[in-house]
Amino acid sequence: MDQRIAPARPLARLMAVAMGAGLLGATLVAYPAFAQAPKPAAPKPAPAAPAAPAAPAQPQTGAAPQLPALMYSSWVKLCQQGQETENKKVCVVHRDGRMENGMPVIMAELLQVEGANERLRVTVPMSIIVHLAEGTHLVLDGQDMGSAPYVVCTQIGCLSDYEINADTLKKLKAGKQLIVQTYLMNRQVLSIPVSLADFAKAYDGPATDPKVVEEQQRKLQEEMQKKAEEARKKLEAQQPAAAAQPKK
Repeated sequence: MDQRIAPARPLARLMAVAMGAGLLGATLVAYPAFAQAPKPAAPKPAPAAPAAPAAPAQPQTGAAPQLPALMYSSWVKLCQQGQETENKKVCVVHRDGRMENGMPVIMAELLQVEGANERLRVTVPMSIIVHLAEGTHLVLDGQDMGSAPYVVCTQIGCLSDYEINADTLKKLKAGKQLIVQTYLMNRQVLSIPVSLADFAKAYDGPATDPKVVEEQQRKLQEEMQKKAEEARKKLEAQQPAAAAQPKK
């Protein structure tokens, strides 16, 4: 079954980010509520003599998981000021990446709230089954940018915030690629690329017309549906061939 997720309306996305910034905190779900991951059932003891105490579990060292190719929105800048933002001007320079079936994987946003320091926010959905205690880690064009905890989880995903100074902003505007790293439940590192092409243009330019953003998202949605249909047809074509194989 195809999993298709309609793109969020631009202003609705902006308000979701504003709520995550603490402007409308009543809708937030505290991070500790999500930190209580279910523990696996303890193995039944073998009917043998008591064994020596087990050594502490070590993180798995297998090959890091590889993401399929993602489909990204363009960098856009959305601004709003009104009662919803406590009369503060809020601007978001935003880009997100999704799988071909529409499942969101990453959102990267430069958040500007009037009267506050700028922040770079990365959001990873709970559907990736992240290891919440580890937070996220950033690498910008091969340079380590540090780590940040998940400060809150909402229906959109789990958020990590990084304070941005003038030097970091300069690097982002001149950069090529930001790597967002998060940890899976088995402690393997999942690296998610976010191209910074046109980030500086969106940051320095005027707010994007919401209608333009909606049109971009409509085209992206159509492309995702096209990819999903191609994958479905490919799978259907493979099934008869598999059924025709002689049984051993």
